[in-house]
Amino acid sequence: MGAARVTVLVWGGALTVLGGIGAALWRVGRGIVRTVRRMDDFMGDWCGEEGRPGAPARPGLMERVSAIEARLLGVEHELHPNDGGSLRDAVDQVNRRLVDLCPDRAAPARRLPPPS
Repeated sequence: MGAARVTVLVWGGALTVLGGIGAALWRVGRGIVRTVRRMDDFMGDWCGEEGRPGAPARPGLMERVSAIEARLLGVEHELHPNDGGSLRDAVDQVNRRLVDLCPDRAAPARRLPPPS
C-alpha cells in the first residue's frame, strides 16, 4: 500500500472516531438538558410560581394539599351526625319521618283501640 493510502485511511479512521465521540457527547448532553428541564418543571410545581403578565400565579404543592384538606374537613362535617345542620342529620330526620308515615309491611300493623 502506498503512503498516501495509509494517510487517507488514518485520517478517515480518526474522523470516524471523533464523529462517534461527538455523537455520544451530543446524546449525553441532550439527556442532561432534558433532565434539568424536567427538574425545573418539578420544582416549579412543588414550590409554585409567581404571577407574571399574561399568566396567573400557581400555588405550590403544599398550598394545594392544604386547600384539599380544608375541603375534605367540610365534607367530613356533612357525613357525621352533629348539631343537626349536617347532611347526615337531614337524611336521618327524613328517614324517621318516612318510617312514621309508611311503616314497614313486615312489622305487625298498628291497631286502633276499640271505640268506647
